[in-house]
Amino acid sequence: MMPSIVLATFIYTLDSTIAAVALPHMQGTFSSTQEQVAWVLTSYIVMSAIMTPMAGFLADRFGRKQIFLIAIVGFTVSSMLCGLAMNLEEIVIFRLLQGAFGAAFVPLAQATVLDSFPPEKYGSAMAMFGVGVMLGPIIGPTLGSWLTEYYSWRWVFFINLPFGILAFIGIQMSVKGQTTVNRERPFDLWGFAYLGIAIGAFQLMLDRGNSLSWFQSTEIIIEAMVTVICFYLFLVQIFTAARPFVSPGLFRDRNFTGCTILGFAIGFNLMATMALLPPFLQNLLGYPVLDTGWLLAPRGVGTMLAMILVGRIVGRIDSRLLILIGILVSAWAMWEMSLFDINVTTGMIVWTGILQGVGMGLTFVPLSSLAFVTLEPQFRNEASGIYSLSRNVGSSVGVSVLMGSLGVYYRTNREALVPHISPFNENLRSLSDYTDPATTHGLAILDMIVSREALLIAYLDDFRAMMFIVLISTPLLLLLKPVPQSRSG
Repeated sequence: MMPSIVLATFIYTLDSTIAAVALPHMQGTFSSTQEQVAWVLTSYIVMSAIMTPMAGFLADRFGRKQIFLIAIVGFTVSSMLCGLAMNLEEIVIFRLLQGAFGAAFVPLAQATVLDSFPPEKYGSAMAMFGVGVMLGPIIGPTLGSWLTEYYSWRWVFFINLPFGILAFIGIQMSVKGQTTVNRERPFDLWGFAYLGIAIGAFQLMLDRGNSLSWFQSTEIIIEAMVTVICFYLFLVQIFTAARPFVSPGLFRDRNFTGCTILGFAIGFNLMATMALLPPFLQNLLGYPVLDTGWLLAPRGVGTMLAMILVGRIVGRIDSRLLILIGILVSAWAMWEMSLFDINVTTGMIVWTGILQGVGMGLTFVPLSSLAFVTLEPQFRNEASGIYSLSRNVGSSVGVSVLMGSLGVYYRTNREALVPHISPFNENLRSLSDYTDPATTHGLAILDMIVSREALLIAYLDDFRAMMFIVLISTPLLLLLKPVPQSRSG
């Protein structure tokens, strides 16, 4: 059972990042702007976030295994359609379909694993399950760069066909059907609609805010108002409806609530790093696409090592301590990245990647165990959906916020550096005749240097901000109760 579960979660999370390094090639194929082609990533993440809570309802209503199999078929077919897309509009539509079907993978896989193991074994089970969840977005850029370099960007989608077939066969043969199915459970359309509109409007606001000068734009104001109003109506609905879309009882569990918030922070940093590093390495440091993919691969090595370790010790050591160590290691990696310069060595890039991978691996497994260990079994399908939703929303928010702040930091840094470009600056005149600000040629070269330095500092500012975001989440550990110790340890 576990290999097919891991494979299913792997292909879903893989697609959240595999297309990232191929975006410049797609941009050329479709003659689109950088902002337009970014929807290839965000449309997938946003639709996944909107549809994730549906997984619990559909599993309760029609059976977990049946929904799982339908989701795999739909995901694989829409992946093929993405690879065959002839324009940007088509690929965005097919990516929306991909996200809609793929949204069920992680919550249903997680609920299946939890039903198959006792609470004291959740740590070991989550270590195996976490391989698919964590390695997908980490290996994605490496595999995507290789396929793009030697074949075509279309193969980052065609590669899902063999994976999808194997996952379907594995789930069909190894996963048992759900014994309790509530076919009379009503669907809370209003609750789902309010939540979906709130998430969609919020993501639009984040994606377009930077280019539209934020709240100076009427569009951004409207999107912000829609987000607030719909989320408020969603809260009213779940507390007043007879059978709400999301049961309020979920959030009475301290572990589940605390881990869900921490999961948001993990998703924020994981996906934001994957979105920031490829352009940092390619556009600023001049690495080719294939080398960029290989430089991102060590994160997967670090994650694998950490998960192997955690799978062996999670039942013997307080899971909250493991999460704390993972958070601190992740923050350390972000700090080291904030010290990069234009001459940063390949070894330093690899080292920080391994370090961040270890931090993520140490955090994910015990966090997933703690989230469900004290939760009542009848909430498991629904809770898995909400937990995955939190991580997905964290991922989409992280990409949008940090890509937007990158532009803000760049403009701020450039404004601070430009006044120093002057014929009266002795340091500039001593550099070279080619950088003499008194000449047009020298001024043009200095402008390029200033732009490059301003962008470099902007990336470092983003890495530093990610470090603080990780650290400020640590007080939530005080809310959590430990996982029962394994008696066999």
